[in-house]
Amino acid sequence: MGVIIDKELCIGCEQCVDACPFDAVEMKREVPEVSDACTLCGSCADVCPEGAITVPEVERAQDDRAAEAKGVWVYAEVRAGQMPEVVAELLGQGRRLAEQLDVELGAVVLGHGLDGAAGELFAMGADVVYAADDPRLADFNDDIYCQVLARLIAEYKPEVLLAGATSIGRSMIPRVATAAATGLTADCTGLAIDPEKRLLLQTRPAFGGNIMATIVCPSARPQMATVRPRVMKRGELRQGAQGRLVTVSLSDEEKSLTKVLEVVQSLEENVNLTGADVVITGGRGVGGPEGFQLVGQLAEALGGVVGATRGAVDSEWIGHAHQVGQTGRTVAPKLYVALGVSGAVQHLVGMQGSDTIVAVNKDPNAPIFDVAHYGIVGDLFKVAPAMLSRLKQLRGQG
Repeated sequence: MGVIIDKELCIGCEQCVDACPFDAVEMKREVPEVSDACTLCGSCADVCPEGAITVPEVERAQDDRAAEAKGVWVYAEVRAGQMPEVVAELLGQGRRLAEQLDVELGAVVLGHGLDGAAGELFAMGADVVYAADDPRLADFNDDIYCQVLARLIAEYKPEVLLAGATSIGRSMIPRVATAAATGLTADCTGLAIDPEKRLLLQTRPAFGGNIMATIVCPSARPQMATVRPRVMKRGELRQGAQGRLVTVSLSDEEKSLTKVLEVVQSLEENVNLTGADVVITGGRGVGGPEGFQLVGQLAEALGGVVGATRGAVDSEWIGHAHQVGQTGRTVAPKLYVALGVSGAVQHLVGMQGSDTIVAVNKDPNAPIFDVAHYGIVGDLFKVAPAMLSRLKQLRGQG
């Protein structure tokens, strides 16, 4: 049932049109009409001076869901038998959230041949592990993975569900949120708890990275968020830790309409930006594709990998697999060297978690210097060769 408008009471003031945040209300023959864009948020009813607008009572049922929900869950994805680093990071953050809410920390793992996975998850901090080990889950497939996770949510009713903003997470988790009739905040950079309302405060860049928005899901459950790798700090490993294992069996109805024929490793998986301890990034200041040869030489000398800004990637000087930033990879290496990087907000979002940031730029007012631990104002084509020369001297090579 949609919004109900009493035409006898309506005076055609159009306040509801101005109040709708989704442009779902428009005037037709001096009477407001509501389109399919309506989300039943109630803004129109709140401003109507005559009480002519009625919004169905959807909030009461959702409030019941919030009252029943309990527990923090982490979706522990598995690739080729291995869990990516983001799983440990999410469990570390999940532990902090669970302690604030005074609830269990759960982990959900789906796949085939999961021997030892539960032990790993207990060591990373999980109190309970929900494990579905079935040949139908051998290869990741949105269809059946979504079915199984949505069923577990409906059965056990977690309060919070976190997942990595990986290719798997970005493909699967929005479908799960839709199946669970709840909200999802993608690419979060910060998570906290409002202790009074037990709400998950989900912070992420908005408006092209120009502001940081904090989003809440006040009534639907679970509160769902995806988090980029290397944004959260992993918790302390508890070797030998024990927990409760819940074995999940698949029903005959849970099956996929599609079949994975072959899994091909992508170029992005060969460029391990996310897990690198040293990242040397080139921006527009490197001047062109040839400039990345110097970036690559410094990366090789320091045992690191090559990164790039969006500007350099958009100019086709280097592939997207090397991009660091809001629309690329999030990194948190021990050493991050920025060569000719101006420091746009969209880029800073992806690298500010680095332990040590060294910036080289001719512009003394470049924003990158605001976050750098060490800044060098100068021509990178003079500074970088000097760095290479000094490295050779320190290693007795010249």
